[in-house]
Amino acid sequence: MELYAILKIVWAVMLGVLFIGLGTMVGMDMGVGTLLRFVGRNDAERRTALNIIGPHWDGNQVWFILGGGAIFAAFPTLYGTSFSVFYVVMITLLFSMILRPVAFEYRSKADSRLWRASWDWVFLVSGFVPMFIYGAAFGNILEGVGYHFGWTGQYYQDESFLSYLLNPFAILCGLMSVSLSIYQGGAMLMLRADNPIWARARHYAIAGGIFAAILFVAGGVWMQFLPGFVMQAPVNPAMLANPLHGQSVAIVAGGWMHNFHNHPALWALPVVGVVCMLAGSAMLAAGRTVVAWWLGLGAWAGTIMTVGCAMFPFLMPSSTVPDQSLTVWNSTASEYGLGCMLAVAAIFVPIILSYTSWCYYVMRGKVHTADVVNDTHSY
Repeated sequence: MELYAILKIVWAVMLGVLFIGLGTMVGMDMGVGTLLRFVGRNDAERRTALNIIGPHWDGNQVWFILGGGAIFAAFPTLYGTSFSVFYVVMITLLFSMILRPVAFEYRSKADSRLWRASWDWVFLVSGFVPMFIYGAAFGNILEGVGYHFGWTGQYYQDESFLSYLLNPFAILCGLMSVSLSIYQGGAMLMLRADNPIWARARHYAIAGGIFAAILFVAGGVWMQFLPGFVMQAPVNPAMLANPLHGQSVAIVAGGWMHNFHNHPALWALPVVGVVCMLAGSAMLAAGRTVVAWWLGLGAWAGTIMTVGCAMFPFLMPSSTVPDQSLTVWNSTASEYGLGCMLAVAAIFVPIILSYTSWCYYVMRGKVHTADVVNDTHSY
């Protein structure tokens, strides 16, 4: 296999890793935001929950930036097309995420019940909406998106986002993403809070894990009948980044299951996802929160890898002109660009993992409500 094709595969794997990191770390913070009004029954308890993620939430956003940066640099055609197709969705996502740091900074600035309650609702919206969009976007992509390219390479959108954004399958995927974020956020609250926050978080996190497993299985059964995209003939993996030529694609009922039928070992991935969700809930019930948190990482990994392997090599299929679907082979940067980016990633990704681990190690332990209330510098 040519070096260019190998680099394309490496970056497809790297993109999957970044999506797993985004779901786990950013999803954890979003889950705490979604749960804030339910695990904290008064201002002191809600401030405690906020101070559990307070030292880390902005650092965790680096996974969101890395995901967008990787698509921009390694898959520029995918970046330009997907950000255009999902423009309104992206604006909604960014607006909801912009509200989040504002809520962190201003919630406790005024000693007013109405003021703080209003910001608590902002935390709920800015936690629920981004994770719902994250999952729904995967659902939309699995169903195919209406777009095509003209002979000049100009992108044309064939469907309004309103026609595909909120359909039953995408809603299922969105709710599953929210459920996993609630599981991960609840596990973090259990790790660092005492009762009564601990007990309430345990209740919601267990439910989140079980609900995510049910939705994951339901989505898998649904995909058996969902129209999927299949290559009609072998393509050159080292092909130029030009979606206008070089591939023949058909839409086939159950097409997303072809990779699993051809490589039965891939069935281990959804099994890992479901087992981690259910075993994680069991560990939370037993009070084994550290194990449960890592099983949450396994649940995200099993989910993202299942979707990635089902779709490979497709990245964003076109429902109106399937032959112009964006794939790992036809939407990447140049061989030189992928090589340079890989060198940068080899240096900085270990650094990011190291300082993130160090921060969590240094700021380990329980966060006590009395300490938060008496600290004028806390959130």
